[in-house]
Amino acid sequence: MPLSPPVSRQLRHRRAIRMEAFVRDDGLWDIEACLTDEKPRDVKLASGVRPQGLPIHELWLRITIDRTFAIVEAEAASDWAPYGQLCSASNPAYRALIGLNLVQNFRRESSRLLAGTTGCTHLTELCAVLPTAAIQAFAGEVWNTEKGGSPGQSSDNSGANSTAADTDKPPFQLGRCNALRFDGDAVRQHYPRWFGHAPRNAPDGPARIVEKDSPKDRERT
Repeated sequence: MPLSPPVSRQLRHRRAIRMEAFVRDDGLWDIEACLTDEKPRDVKLASGVRPQGLPIHELWLRITIDRTFAIVEAEAASDWAPYGQLCSASNPAYRALIGLNLVQNFRRESSRLLAGTTGCTHLTELCAVLPTAAIQAFAGEVWNTEKGGSPGQSSDNSGANSTAADTDKPPFQLGRCNALRFDGDAVRQHYPRWFGHAPRNAPDGPARIVEKDSPKDRERT
């Protein structure tokens, strides 16, 4: 259902975030994110006037992950930024993402590592959308969304590598949004086995990607 018709208005700013996922010839995956900020007019910045048609920001973040969502490479680039090379000086900081796992407290850890003046505000914002973009990329490719188990447990589409314990767990996406609540029509119609399911230790609020720290997370603290 679309938004309601707006009142008369004028565009003053446009931000776009684009995410793309690529499977590589070596079996790893690249998740590439780009953030752009544009204005439909000339803009006076502290560093000078940015003419209409040229972005204020065009920021790139690429991570390379394996089939368990572990980050093995990370790279940032600032093609356009308000302060040029002064902004791009923080790009190397995003190599700190290497060694993190997108489904093991990634948002918390990336925010901690890149907080404040360590990185770029907007590149760090891009980090927050990496986990769900990767999960969408892996769905139906690396793990089976109709069977039990969780992202990070690599398996083929046939589920041949899944364990018996996995089949006792609901598909990862269930119980994590309003449409896929266990007592909702979507689960009743499309996942009838799990209709009315009440998972043990269900969280009080919206489900996170990981409910508890991994051993590596505990070692960091």
